[in-house]
Amino acid sequence: MAEPCDLTAIEARRLIGQKKLAPSELLASCIGRIEAVDHAVNAMVARDFDRACITAKAADAAVLRGDELPPLHGLPIGIKDLQETEGLRTTHGSTLFRDNVPAADERLVAAVRQAGAIVVGKTNTPEFGAGANTRNAVYGATGNPFDPTLSCAGSSGGSAVALATNMVPICSGSDTGGSLRNPAAFCGIVGFRPTPGLVANERRGLGWNNLSVAGPMARTVPDLCLLLSTMVSDDARDPLATTIHRRTVRLADDFAVPARIDLARLRVAVTPDFGFAPTERHVAEVFAEKTGLFRHVFHRAVDTAPDCSGADEAFEVLRSIGYLATHLEKVRTRPDDVGPNVRTNVEEGLRYSAADVARAQALQTALYRRWQSFFQDWDVILTPSITISPRPWRELYPAEIDGKKTRTYFHWLALAYAVTLPGHPAVSLPVGVDRHGMPFGLQIVGPRGGDAFVLSVAAELEALLAGDPRTARPVPDLARLKAAQPISEMPGFMGFD
Repeated sequence: MAEPCDLTAIEARRLIGQKKLAPSELLASCIGRIEAVDHAVNAMVARDFDRACITAKAADAAVLRGDELPPLHGLPIGIKDLQETEGLRTTHGSTLFRDNVPAADERLVAAVRQAGAIVVGKTNTPEFGAGANTRNAVYGATGNPFDPTLSCAGSSGGSAVALATNMVPICSGSDTGGSLRNPAAFCGIVGFRPTPGLVANERRGLGWNNLSVAGPMARTVPDLCLLLSTMVSDDARDPLATTIHRRTVRLADDFAVPARIDLARLRVAVTPDFGFAPTERHVAEVFAEKTGLFRHVFHRAVDTAPDCSGADEAFEVLRSIGYLATHLEKVRTRPDDVGPNVRTNVEEGLRYSAADVARAQALQTALYRRWQSFFQDWDVILTPSITISPRPWRELYPAEIDGKKTRTYFHWLALAYAVTLPGHPAVSLPVGVDRHGMPFGLQIVGPRGGDAFVLSVAAELEALLAGDPRTARPVPDLARLKAAQPISEMPGFMGFD
């Protein structure tokens, strides 16, 4: 018999509203799952069980009184450890913040609490989110739920693992070069990068830079939409946030439930590499096999891609100036307390001139305009979510792919940052497993501002593919994880070496 923690968020919330499942019962089940399997994967790194139990009992009382219940009422949630949580340690994966306990929630966390979610704990992340391999010198490495010796990607790796193992039904994350999408692909769950500004982010170091966004993660598209509907908001502290003067922007209803859409009307572009990403041959072949199973359902599905010339150069420069703005002083004053990925970005940024930055912004703008022309003929783009199959987390980053050296430590994320640069929304949807038995993620990219549209496409595909074992969402072996050795006993667990 399934445990309450194995329910989808939608189903759990329905049962809570019908007084058939108490929030405290759901929370107890989630805590039980965390205690049973987290030793094997190290996903939920800072726990707030006592306060969560108090909140759950108050949620129980609200149900019994017949109060009007908010959309996430009684649903346990994991919060990425880059996001500030009042009274709960927030380390950013850095020894500099090992004992940091914020005095207040950041906007996103306050929003999901107001919507009724119960914060269970913090999910692991690389140091300051740098790199897509979730390991740091505070909490150590997070293992893939399908094989704890392999990477879960990142930087929202802890959230993805917590979802895949049903520790919680919903989680938060953030994304610059794919940090919502990459771990979703490696762990067999759903991650969504929204249009910059849709989920207001008052803590972005460079407010006008569109690379970094916050967003939702879940096991299914409807669950993700429910969570997203509570995250969207205007906020004057974020210059990219959606706003209309003297009007309250109400966007939640646009996202709470994905609208039905006819796949047979869609014009779909299909590409394994956007013409430049270093996609592993194995991944490209699996992508062709997977899409070959369902591309016939679309009006048109053609192998083509927008012109992404200059994407590597633009992303490398624009990413590095963000690190300069946020981490330069840390590297200058306490270099021994900063890990190699952050140092590499800062050192690279110091080599660039104003002319380099101007060129990168011009390249980004040109790429954006080419994408708009491309989307006049196509409704969505399908790609693999990530260029490789999971590798051991002991490998800090892939230095080569198919025998070819990668440009940077984040070059293997090119399928994701190709979408980051023009600011289009994209979702990673689990589509079975690859030839190594590891989860395979399909990236679905929507048009400019097409967040609700691309989620509707994802929901239709999810429903279509669920009935075929070759494309259904994979599920990790929980019994194997319960019996596994603690990941903390593995060589290289703590730190970066």
